[in-house]
Amino acid sequence: MDELKIHFDNAREAQDVTGKRLEYLARIEDALGVRLTARDTWLLAEGDPAKAAAALRFVDILRRARSAGISLREHTVMFALRAFREGREQALTQLHACRIDVSPGKAPVFPRTFGQHAYVEAIRGTDISFGIGPAGTGKTYLAMAMAVSTLLRNEVSRIILTRPAVEAGEALGFLPGDMHQKVLPYLRPLYDALYDMMTPDDIERHMVRGIIEVAPLAYMRGRTLNHAFVILDEAQNTTPEQMLMFLTRLGFDSKCVITGDLTQVDLPPYKTSGLLEARRTLRAVEGISIIELSDADVVRHELVQKIIQAYRESREAAAPPAEQESAK
Repeated sequence: MDELKIHFDNAREAQDVTGKRLEYLARIEDALGVRLTARDTWLLAEGDPAKAAAALRFVDILRRARSAGISLREHTVMFALRAFREGREQALTQLHACRIDVSPGKAPVFPRTFGQHAYVEAIRGTDISFGIGPAGTGKTYLAMAMAVSTLLRNEVSRIILTRPAVEAGEALGFLPGDMHQKVLPYLRPLYDALYDMMTPDDIERHMVRGIIEVAPLAYMRGRTLNHAFVILDEAQNTTPEQMLMFLTRLGFDSKCVITGDLTQVDLPPYKTSGLLEARRTLRAVEGISIIELSDADVVRHELVQKIIQAYRESREAAAPPAEQESAK
């Protein structure tokens, strides 16, 4: 039986890579068929030479991910381990190298799955990007990170965030307060992501100066959005007319990201989702990217992934044959 050893830079790195109670080592042992022994700042791999070498190569991938700024939580380690076993070592390295720097003092943002990586690269490479997928796939969060990063690099002069206020029928006048207070409940998810990436003082200052604007979709009509990074969230709740109106607002030197989940449409049954029509209509248009995320890209609690899968299977089983075929 051969032995191979790797040395960590310090005890903190060793703990992060192996787990606080060495819980990651047991998973790596089971997956790769080796015996791992950790002591102080070194790790010993015993077993078949090829398997032992592979195990240490995987540990080195985790070390490099940590050095890049990625937090080695259980989900991250287990995803990397599955990908490594599937022979996707190079893709894993590219995933870990995809870093989105936001405001100083805030942690950089990383895509956590291959689908999310494709989504970020699509935003970087095209002026209009669609991120379509279930809850928890990072559609809004990654779009917000890219918006903040683009603003800080002075590639755009403002960020515009918008959602359709379906619950109020976009007739917000009867609600109490000024416009900010009226639309806050509908735009809260956008604010939550923004506060993860900028300090409250910076956010307030940028909003006062109009550098960051948050508004319901109804307020986009008639505008031309130049030098802006524009995010339309919850786009499954737009009508085709609203979606066309929004897409034609894009001006010079601007980027636009449209996110939505076609399994959570809140429109009346007789109305078609503007996101569904746009996906069908714009798929072949050059310069527009459409990324479809799946339950494999969910990075919330592991039960969320199971819930999404169970609902999808239930709805597919209950749908008439014609609807099942169109869904494909």
